[in-house]
Amino acid sequence: MEQLFVKMKEYLHMDSEIPFDEFSEYHKNVIKVLKDSFEEMEQETRLQARYICSIVQANADSRAKRSKANTKAYKKISSKAGFWMDAINFRLLKDGMLQAEIDKRTEEINDAM
Repeated sequence: MEQLFVKMKEYLHMDSEIPFDEFSEYHKNVIKVLKDSFEEMEQETRLQARYICSIVQANADSRAKRSKANTKAYKKISSKAGFWMDAINFRLLKDGMLQAEIDKRTEEINDAM
């Protein structure tokens, strides 16, 4: 997840938008890591993963509105990222964090980007 987090930081500092294929591939990598290691993730890694999913979801929503050719694919990416964001949030709550703490940590991650 750390490599994906570093890549997200790089993407957020770009002046231009990455192409659909690269965006889709990044999303697939995020989902694969989550499927493979979600249960073993530590709290900080889950918070980073939640942040990544929120950015991917927001970006996919925005792109879906602007792209005629890939609207369906962007909506699917958004849906999957949203599912994982909700699942991570649920797990963080289950593990004892309060929603206010999750939101604060997410904002701290965003500020550090």
